[in-house]
Amino acid sequence: MIFTVAIDGPAAAGKGTVSRAVADHFGFRHLDTGLLYRAVGARMLAGEDAVAAAEALSPDDLRSPDLRTQDVAAAASRVAVVPEVRAALVAFQRGFARSEGGAVLDGRDIGTVICPEAEAKLYVTASPEIRAERRFAELVARGAEVTLAGVLEDVLARDARDMGRAEAPLRAAGDATLIDTSDMAVEDAVAAAIAAVEVRRSGRG
Repeated sequence: MIFTVAIDGPAAAGKGTVSRAVADHFGFRHLDTGLLYRAVGARMLAGEDAVAAAEALSPDDLRSPDLRTQDVAAAASRVAVVPEVRAALVAFQRGFARSEGGAVLDGRDIGTVICPEAEAKLYVTASPEIRAERRFAELVARGAEVTLAGVLEDVLARDARDMGRAEAPLRAAGDATLIDTSDMAVEDAVAAAIAAVEVRRSGRG
């Protein structure tokens, strides 16, 4: 069976949590496509050319714990606007999406660019303030020395880059189901996502 679930949305909206839960529920494979860009960003910070890093990326690059740092996140957003980097990673993502057994991909252009023909599309979002609070709590728990105001500034700057870039800007696909997690518990967001996918799988959507 080939069935693709495309889940897009801005940083810290909860799409990663939702995507992993959807994949677990249906027994699908899961790919956090943001990790591809973070891995390229990390290699760029280490001195490599971004395009060369994207072309040479391997699965091992996605396992580094350093990919979750703020510096790497910022670098990922910068390399994501480079057309040659995006082109180098498109084939990998599309191949994963159409693998046998079903697949869930989360990112920023899955439903609009990578998999416009995906059987199910979701757009997971939340207000910038809520997303900043979530990211702040996550970073503090890891021991990072950050301020809420600084994190909010980073969130807004990343939104501006992701939504304003000429190549594959972040936006909801026209046929995506919108899930705003601002005032939702994790369990409710996951339940809404699973229900939306079930509708598509049953042919009712």
